[in-house]
Amino acid sequence: MKDQSTTKGFAVLSAAGMIVKVLSLLYIPFLKSIITDEGYGVYGAAYSVYVFIYVITNSGIPVAISKLISELTAVKNYKDAVKSFKISRFILLLIGSSMTILMIISARFLSQSVHYDKAYLSILALSPAILFTSIASAYRGYFQGWGNMVPTAVSQVMEQIINTIFTLIFAALLMKYGIEAGCAGGTIGTSLGAFVSAAYLIMYYERHKKIKVPKGYNEMEIRRLSTKQILRKVISYGVPITICVGMTYAGNLIDVGNTKARLIAGGIPDEYASTLFGYLVKYQQLLNVPIAIVTSLAVAILPSISSAAALKDKGQVRDKIKYAFRLCFLIAIPSAFGLAVLSEPIFSMLKFGEGSFLMKYGSIVLVLMSIMQIQTTILQSIGKLYTATIYSVIGIACKLLANYFLISIPEINILGAVYGSIIGYTIPIILNSRMLKKSLSIKFKMLSHGLKPALSAVVMSIVVYVTYTSINLLYNFVGMAYLINALATVISIVLGIYAYLFCLILTGGVTMADFRYFPSKFMKVIPKFMMERVR
Repeated sequence: MKDQSTTKGFAVLSAAGMIVKVLSLLYIPFLKSIITDEGYGVYGAAYSVYVFIYVITNSGIPVAISKLISELTAVKNYKDAVKSFKISRFILLLIGSSMTILMIISARFLSQSVHYDKAYLSILALSPAILFTSIASAYRGYFQGWGNMVPTAVSQVMEQIINTIFTLIFAALLMKYGIEAGCAGGTIGTSLGAFVSAAYLIMYYERHKKIKVPKGYNEMEIRRLSTKQILRKVISYGVPITICVGMTYAGNLIDVGNTKARLIAGGIPDEYASTLFGYLVKYQQLLNVPIAIVTSLAVAILPSISSAAALKDKGQVRDKIKYAFRLCFLIAIPSAFGLAVLSEPIFSMLKFGEGSFLMKYGSIVLVLMSIMQIQTTILQSIGKLYTATIYSVIGIACKLLANYFLISIPEINILGAVYGSIIGYTIPIILNSRMLKKSLSIKFKMLSHGLKPALSAVVMSIVVYVTYTSINLLYNFVGMAYLINALATVISIVLGIYAYLFCLILTGGVTMADFRYFPSKFMKVIPKFMMERVR
């Protein structure tokens, strides 16, 4: 198995994640025009149910596989690394099959629980995806444990392409039978995409399952683990991670029903409450584009920190943690600034309709989500699995409480869900920070890594705003509102990226050492006058 560096793995997963999320955004206006705004609220509710069951099934064990394989290969126990994968794969197959059957049986109950009776058929159509994603997750965890992120990246892109195509086809075909059928058609692509992804990963594994053992390897010196010991490790790693992620998405699922119920309690009619919830779904999906990069960083960094922790190399653990936070801020801060400044133009370009005000006020959630995700990954890597879970649960409880009161206030309504998220992420971040300092005995100021990116992002925002406003003035002379808006948005984003990079170079936010990891094709698009100023 080809050994890839953390940086290369992160780059591969980031590229795939961006492609996947951009594709998932591009089909939204088409899907919304097919199933209407009300239908999109129903679709979002069904998808929230699916995502909750998906994370309960697939969040813990794949991460456990990745963590366990990276630990075992660090101490050269290659046979048990493969054995742990096979045991975990069987467990995931069993759980995936059971959860698919359970989802089919309880589809009516689940749709009623989130106060969206019309989501029943959509939940049924999504149920096969749970089995296919369970199979795919086992193989992704295996490859990630070995440091090979390519199969995961390719399978994700394939899955989304199939999903995008068949979601629109089946939604259009079934919409003539009503909103409920049209929304169900919009979910069929998810199951088909998951099937194709799983098939690809199985074929890739069969072609690349032979492990190259380093020279001088002596099997007799390796302390082997029994099946019972491996099973215990998989459970001890997988269960707390499942609870941690599951509780986060349980909060989101409760939000689905709670948001609509609290909007109605605030005097908003049922149909308009569904439409407002659709705004929230669009806001979250747009937020997920930059979050995909941070998720890729978390996936890539976990095996390397786990390996360093297994070898008790405190210096390497410290360096990788600082590197993770630095990259997190370099990505999340400019993304949040950019989405806030260009919220309306981006919504208009993507034909999202109304709801851009959520992004304008709620882009800070992106930074908070990113920090918490990296913190949770680090805590999981160093064995503080239940700590991360408890803090996540505390954050969810605070979010739900804030949502309950804020959403029902007519002047705030759907914005209450955004404010609740800010509260729900801030509290665990504070608790996680204290635990990391206490557990690692490492002196590092997390927020100091965000100062230079924040300063550069402010300059970037000014450039973006001036560029967009200037180009958009053409509309007054030539008309063609959509085309001018799209052109102004794209150009301002490109110039904003260059402005951000240039400010980072001037402030020392990126150095020549960082550019060593950049792909050669990327380096060609950086102007010479910028490279001359790199320290």
